[in-house]
Amino acid sequence: NGLVTKHSTKSFEDTYATLLKVLEDNPNLRIVAELDHSANAGKVDLELAPTRIILFGNPKLGTVLMKDNQNAGIDLPQKMLVILQDEQVKVLYNDPNYLQTRHALSDTTTVVLDKMSAALNAISNAAAGI
Repeated sequence: NGLVTKHSTKSFEDTYATLLKVLEDNPNLRIVAELDHSANAGKVDLELAPTRIILFGNPKLGTVLMKDNQNAGIDLPQKMLVILQDEQVKVLYNDPNYLQTRHALSDTTTVVLDKMSAALNAISNAAAGI
């Protein structure tokens, strides 16, 4: 389904805080937005288990994908979702290699997608404490 899921060894709050710090400390990345789906649900008197998402990107990489096929912009910037589900904290993100298939990106984007995959793997591992 194009998603990578990591099981965190940390609490929800610690996982999210670590993710945020890792992203903030990386000079190549820009945080675009943070959304707290649980808080938003509470504003309309609904309950949702802890669910937060961070949108972030590296324009030097994302632009290469969009120049190849602007449709890739629907999946950029990248995002990571932190959830508490069945008493387990998880970190989820879109697999960049799935984007190559989804948007019929040319083979020239493989190097960029590999860089994105490695970065997202390292970021999610740090957030999850694995």
